[in-house]
Amino acid sequence: MNVHTTHGPCGPGSLVRLQQRRSFLARSCRGVGAIALSSLFAARASAAPQKQEKWKGVITKPHVPPKAKRVIFMVMAGGASHLELFDNKPELAKRNGQAMPESITKGQPIAQLQGAKLVCFGPQWGFKKHGKSGQEMNELFVHLPEVADDLCIVRSAKTEAINHDPAHTFMNTGSSVSGRPSMGSWLTYGLGAEADDLPGFVVLTSNGRGGQNQPIASRQWAAGFLPGQFQGVHLRGKGDPVLYLTNPPGVNADQQKDIIDAVAELNKMQNAVVDDPEIATRIGQYELAFKMQTSVPALMDMKDEPQKILDMYGTKGADGSFAANCLLARRLAQKGVRFIQLYHRDWDHHGGVKAGIKLKIEEVDRPLAALIKDLKRLGMFDDTLLVFTGEFGRTPMSQGGNGRDHHMKGFSVLLAGGGIKGGVSHGATDEFGYNAEEKVFPIHDLHATMLHLFGIDHEKLTVRFQGRDYRLTDVHGHVVKEILS
Repeated sequence: MNVHTTHGPCGPGSLVRLQQRRSFLARSCRGVGAIALSSLFAARASAAPQKQEKWKGVITKPHVPPKAKRVIFMVMAGGASHLELFDNKPELAKRNGQAMPESITKGQPIAQLQGAKLVCFGPQWGFKKHGKSGQEMNELFVHLPEVADDLCIVRSAKTEAINHDPAHTFMNTGSSVSGRPSMGSWLTYGLGAEADDLPGFVVLTSNGRGGQNQPIASRQWAAGFLPGQFQGVHLRGKGDPVLYLTNPPGVNADQQKDIIDAVAELNKMQNAVVDDPEIATRIGQYELAFKMQTSVPALMDMKDEPQKILDMYGTKGADGSFAANCLLARRLAQKGVRFIQLYHRDWDHHGGVKAGIKLKIEEVDRPLAALIKDLKRLGMFDDTLLVFTGEFGRTPMSQGGNGRDHHMKGFSVLLAGGGIKGGVSHGATDEFGYNAEEKVFPIHDLHATMLHLFGIDHEKLTVRFQGRDYRLTDVHGHVVKEILS
C-alpha cells in the first residue's frame, strides 16, 4: 500500500511526521540526559566538603557609630496594662465608676467593648517614685526600683493592631500582614551573627501562673522573604531545648558527623547544577545543627552558675520560667547571639486585673532587675539593648467590672542599656491613659531607634521583593534621639 503525504492535520503524512518527532525527542532526551549526567559527575568531582562560610551581614560598614551589639527583646504577651505598671493616672482614679467622656472614645477602635457602656476604671494599685530620677512605677515592684535610674520609660507608645496575633505581627515585622521578616531576621541579615555554634536569633517562651497562656505562632520569628537561615530558633525552656537534639540510640557523634558531611556533599552537588541559594542555607543549617548538639546542652546546664546568681534571678535552673529565661538570655548574649527574644504569656486581663497584675509583677520583678544587674557585673550592660513591652496596652475603661480590654492608642515601653539614656521618662498619654499625646512613639520609631543603636540607618537596610524595596520600618519611622545617651 502506498503511503501518500498530505498537508491535512489527520492525513497519513501527519503520522510520518509524528513518528519522526518521536524519534527526534527520544534521541534528544538521551542526549540531554547524558549532558545532565556529565554535569553531575563534574559537580561531584569539585564537591569536596568545605566549611560553610559564616554570614557576615550585608552592612560591611556602619552607617552611624554603633552602641549596641545585641538586644534582649521581652514581650509580655497578652497585653500588659500600662495603667497598672508605669502610667499613673490620678484623674482616671478620681473618675472611677463614671462614664468615660464620649469625646475621647467616639469613633475609636475597640476590641471587645463594642456597644457596651464605657466606664472609667482607675489604676488598681498605687504608684511610687524611685531613684534620683524619680521614676514612677507600681508600688508592688520591689527589685526593679533598685535600677530605676538605668531605665527609660516611654509612656507614649502606640501600635496599629488591636487583637493579639496581628499586634504581635506588627511588633515583630512592622506590618500587621503576615509574611514579612521579623526584626530579629532583619538584624541578623544586616549584621550577621557573632556565635559560631548557636543561631544569631533565638526565641524563648514562658508561661505565667494565671492560666491565660495563649499560643504564640512560630511565624512571629520567621524570616519572611529573607533566606531561611535568618529565621529565629525557638529554644524550649525545659526538656530537650530543641526537638531531636539528642542522637538516637546507637548513633554517636562521629557517625552523625559522617552523615552531615555526606548530606552536605550531596547538597553541594545539587547546588552546582541548579544554583539555588536555599541549598547553601540548608547546608549551613545542617552544620549549625550539628554544632548545637554540643553547644545547646552546655548552655542549658547551669551548674557553672554561682548559687548567688541563681538566687538573684529567683530560679533553680532551666525550668521554663521567665526568671530562668532571663538567665538563659544573659548566657546567650555571652555566647554571641545577636537577637534574643523572650515571650512571657498570661497578661490578657479582661477580668481580675488587680490580682493578675500582682501575680505578673511577682514573676517579672526580680528577674528583670537581676538581668540588668548581671549585665552590669559582666560589663555587658552598655552594649546590650533591653526592651520590655506588651504587644499593646489595656483600656482605661472597665470590662466586666474588674478587667480591661485591648488598647492600641497608648501604652508603655521600658528600655535600658545599649545606648539608651537612663533615668528618663519619655512622652505621655492623656489624663485618662487613652491616647498617646505627648512625644508619640509609634512602633516604627522603636524599630528605627533600635537599628540606629546597632549602627544601621533604617532607610538603608532594604531588600527588593516582588518589585518593591522593603524595610523593617516600611515607609515610616524616626530615630528618637532624645532617649539616646
